Amino acid sequence: MGKIIILTVLIIAGITVNAQNAPAAQVPAANPNQAEISFEKNIHDFGTIKWNGNGVYEFRFKNTGKEPLIISNAQGSCGCVVPTWPKEPIKPGGESLIKVSYDTKKAGSFQKTVVITSNAKTNPQIITVKGVVESQSKQPGMPANK
Repeated sequence: MGKIIILTVLIIAGITVNAQNAPAAQVPAANPNQAEISFEKNIHDFGTIKWNGNGVYEFRFKNTGKEPLIISNAQGSCGCVVPTWPKEPIKPGGESLIKVSYDTKKAGSFQKTVVITSNAKTNPQIITVKGVVESQSKQPGMPANK
């Protein structure tokens, strides 16, 4: 019985030592020509918006890298924020827009983000919309809530 325990301990020790000597995963070198997404601004403050008002803003960006920029996804932080992004590659030096729509039928202050996934050097990128939507009762012709 003692020989089996010793043999088992030696096998486990051998496996552990072997696993620690495995070569480290190689990290690929950074591509100096990689696409890069540069926004004019990353945050847009709507200020105060009327109930059911215009909650749309277009974030302008430029590909400042040396390879085409491909945006694979843009995901809002909730269902009240809907991004629309270009599906075609943006050439180096090219510009485009990411349109963000916020549902202004929700009264109160808000700060929502959109996470942009791409082949850019800085990935992911985050853009933000914020502001305050007035309550429906503050709109002309609407009865005041009691």
